[in-house]
Amino acid sequence: MTINYIGAFLLIFIGLAIIVLKKNLIKIVIGMGIVDSGINLLLISIGYRNDATTPIFTDGAAKFVDPIPQALTLTSIVIGACVSALALSLVIKINEHYGSIDSDEVRRIKG
Repeated sequence: MTINYIGAFLLIFIGLAIIVLKKNLIKIVIGMGIVDSGINLLLISIGYRNDATTPIFTDGAAKFVDPIPQALTLTSIVIGACVSALALSLVIKINEHYGSIDSDEVRRIKG
């Protein structure tokens, strides 16, 4: 179970490193997606329980997997897809207006 937490924090760290270190706007959007995947893995790992069943109430089942992190993760996936689509559309508009997707060049251009 510890490997899930290690993987989640590794994904979050790699995504944040991409966001901070890269200058290409598309790579920054990809970094945002990697951070989103790491957070989703962390949420699912928090809700996991050994020897538990699905959260459907039936006779004889005592231990259930927590359904709240699953619902949060499903919502996070939808929101992440929308944010990625919006960010990519903004990158397209920036490229049309400034002629570049390099963040340093866009900052230097006036107008």
